[in-house]
Amino acid sequence: MSDEVQPGWVRVRLDLSYDGGGFHGWAKQAGGQRTVQGEIEDALRTVTRAGGVTYELTVAGRTDAGVHARGQVAHVDLPVEVWGEQREKLLKRLAGRLPKDVRVWRAAEAAEGFNARFAALWRRYVYRVGDAPGGVDPLLRSHVLWHDWALDADVMDAAAKSLVGEHDFAAYAKKRVGASTVREIFDFGVRRSGDGVVEIEVRADAFCHNQVRSMVGALLFVGDGHRGVEWPRKVLDAGVRDSAVHVVRPHGLTLEEVAYPADSLLRERQREARRVRGQVH
Repeated sequence: MSDEVQPGWVRVRLDLSYDGGGFHGWAKQAGGQRTVQGEIEDALRTVTRAGGVTYELTVAGRTDAGVHARGQVAHVDLPVEVWGEQREKLLKRLAGRLPKDVRVWRAAEAAEGFNARFAALWRRYVYRVGDAPGGVDPLLRSHVLWHDWALDADVMDAAAKSLVGEHDFAAYAKKRVGASTVREIFDFGVRRSGDGVVEIEVRADAFCHNQVRSMVGALLFVGDGHRGVEWPRKVLDAGVRDSAVHVVRPHGLTLEEVAYPADSLLRERQREARRVRGQVH
């Protein structure tokens, strides 16, 4: 599958963030639901005076409805003349056109071989949970899940560590036809922050649909004492969905960061990602 930038075009990397609460996920959908991709592409079409032309975005990770992003990355291919005219003004023009729940912070010409999706080395997510008896701080309620049982973060951390490595995560994934459920988790840990919020952080090469939220659901059952520390790994090894594993609500999840290799290694990283799993996100 070729991903060469066509002559007369420039690939532009966009670094962005959004509050996912008002979106039906990242990807455009039939039916006119509000999406992050749709909002940014509409804004780009307006500020570049593209008329009926849509400059389509490719994103590092397609977040689900309600999931937030602090460190999302996308790319878009623009005609050379459009980029030449817009490069100094694009951020300010987009800020004036985009709704307040999505912002592009950086727009720069991408290095040769860059692809926001396939050149990524890893994605890092954090899921935030509050277990205070009185509930979640009202100022954080849109980004923190309230769990009405006290949580043991140390036990949850031990359970999370048992899932590190390359495995078939079919037990924690919503299966998609023709898509592999093999993923490699590099780091998985749980800590309690200074404000008392439990932060569940996971970093992997890529994630299956609903994988992070399913794993968090398993960890919550361990943290509140309903299951033993060994249970999440037993679920993984069984290889089938367990009805006791709940997919937690999306609003506690944030895509924090996406990492890429050095410019000289971008093209090789793309080839590796496409070879190993094909069309994954």
